[in-house]
Amino acid sequence: MFSTTFIEELQSRIGERAEVATDNNLVQGILVNVTNSLALVVETSGYGTNDRVFIGVDAINFVRFLA
Repeated sequence: MFSTTFIEELQSRIGERAEVATDNNLVQGILVNVTNSLALVVETSGYGTNDRVFIGVDAINFVRFLA
């Protein structure tokens, strides 16, 4: 039940800057897409490289949305 609410909240925030934490990684970028199993974040380093990072929704510890 909680995972459904979590996924719906992430889907409502698509296009926003976010910080996504897992057990061994911290990704900052724009939340681009969310499915039932994966979240796609495009890392924006400021140096012209935009790396796509796919994160399993089950692996996410927390998400912070940045202003």
